[in-house]
Amino acid sequence: MKTTTLDIICVGELLIDLIGHEVNTSINQTKDFHRFLGGSPTNVAVNAARLGLQSLLVASCGQDGFGDYALRKLKANQVNTSVIRRLEHTPTSVIVVSKSTDTPDFIPYRQADGEIELAQLPDALLETARIFHTTCFALSKQPARDTILDGAQRAAALGLQLSIDLNFSERIWPNREEAMTVIKAYLSNNPLVKVSEDDCYRLFAAFKSEDYIFDFFHDFGAKTVCLTKGKKGVVLSDTEEGLITQKALPLEDIKDTTGAGDAFWTGFLYAGLEGFGWEQRLTVAQRLAAIKLQNVGRLPEDIDIKQLLA
Repeated sequence: MKTTTLDIICVGELLIDLIGHEVNTSINQTKDFHRFLGGSPTNVAVNAARLGLQSLLVASCGQDGFGDYALRKLKANQVNTSVIRRLEHTPTSVIVVSKSTDTPDFIPYRQADGEIELAQLPDALLETARIFHTTCFALSKQPARDTILDGAQRAAALGLQLSIDLNFSERIWPNREEAMTVIKAYLSNNPLVKVSEDDCYRLFAAFKSEDYIFDFFHDFGAKTVCLTKGKKGVVLSDTEEGLITQKALPLEDIKDTTGAGDAFWTGFLYAGLEGFGWEQRLTVAQRLAAIKLQNVGRLPEDIDIKQLLA
């Protein structure tokens, strides 16, 4: 019988987020930026550790001050950093982000984040885990792309549940045709899929119906697709259970949307590991996202899991 010591392996972008201090102000007009640990899989790894899960991040960063800061923050949050690669001549990637109560604007300065190699994902590591999670962002650049696709195939063969946040942006991945091919390759392993309305608009370069979106990703091989719609709630499509819809939680004091999707998906994966059904998973996910929306930069230190699940 397989012995697991890791709940989740997160593979992908380790970034420094420089988030604007002024709310709903363009990057052009923002005067001050505050530094935060960022990157979607990084956020999921940190959030998962906050929820008491054993999480490991597979990523790369520079041998520089930002890299030192990132490693210090990860270790402080009990994330396993044993396979993070430090690059001497390539700096840590940085994303400049506007602070927004809606979809934030951003400027990427990508350097070390895509330098993830096969040696960082040995079978011996995969065999110890339950979930293999990554992002569209991470798949957009080599050698990380081939590393992740190879690792995902091996993880699926070993019985891990795969997961992906399809956080597509043409600024990150201008070649949509290539992106579709790579996404199809990953989805052939039947991962849990999280995608937002904004992601879909950017990916398809047009507004598409929910039926179109779900059919598209189901046809690629994903049985379960979760479409987040911001203030309009969330819809999950499962090829066996059908459609499940939940309204958004009413929130008045939204401070920052950056990382809310990562908090949502962490809650969803956490609830799945706890054996909850689809509706309960969505409820936990929305509650964790609501906490993030009311805090800038990251989840607060004192999350009460029992209250979250009540």
